[in-house]
Amino acid sequence: MNMISPSGPAFDGSISYRTIFISDIHLGTRGCRADFLADFLRRVSCRNLFLAGDIIDGWRLRRSWYWDEAHDEVLRLIVGHARAGAAVTYIPGNHDEMFRAWLPLGLEICGIRLCQEAEHVTADGKRLLVIHGDEFDSVVRYAKFLALLGDWAYTAALMVNRWFNALRRRLGYPYWSLSAWLKLQVKEAVKAIDRFEAAVTLAARRRGFDGVVCGHIHHAEIRDVQGMLYLNDGDWVESCTALVEHHDGRLELIDWAALNRLSFFASRQTRMEPVA
Repeated sequence: MNMISPSGPAFDGSISYRTIFISDIHLGTRGCRADFLADFLRRVSCRNLFLAGDIIDGWRLRRSWYWDEAHDEVLRLIVGHARAGAAVTYIPGNHDEMFRAWLPLGLEICGIRLCQEAEHVTADGKRLLVIHGDEFDSVVRYAKFLALLGDWAYTAALMVNRWFNALRRRLGYPYWSLSAWLKLQVKEAVKAIDRFEAAVTLAARRRGFDGVVCGHIHHAEIRDVQGMLYLNDGDWVESCTALVEHHDGRLELIDWAALNRLSFFASRQTRMEPVA
């Protein structure tokens, strides 16, 4: 099925899902893999598209600005999906918290609905709470300075990661995320992830949901947490993952870079040929 929006980009639409959840794109930063995301958005179609926070990185934009053609293409494609008939919902996160001031207005921009949170019912009847998740992060809520410091440390880790992988490439080794590995080796970071998962699922349980979809921690995962479905759609900085719902209600994490053998070493571009 080919879909063309009235004034937007053409879609291949060859991969059809009922629902797509993406978050933590961090447009406006060098770490954002907007080229990979544009490739994904161009080749899929869906009935529902949830943007679960940190789509634009307002924290970084206060200090510096990075924007290329792929960033523009991602925005065009999101609007294009809305114009092609997808119900697009944007839930601001902590990095794009500037949009939260608009929430009381109930705005819909270019067919994209802005809201604090959302409810999604899957094809097989599961009720899911859709949030960004930063409200369950005690550091973000109560120690903004530490959150900003952590963001600086993460950015530094990504920079080291680029140099580290440049060396690996010269030696003939494949891409490997040093920054993601370091995060999971730090005991307190692992504990923080566990606490976060427990907090968001408990909140969803108390409100009668069957599960929760979130982002925020850049750690894609589907798992059962004390009888509740925990679904984290990951990010488009390192993992390049999306959570998708198939038309029968089955939920799956898609690692777009791995699935299509996209190289993190390749020069960034907005249009990419699919792998045969």
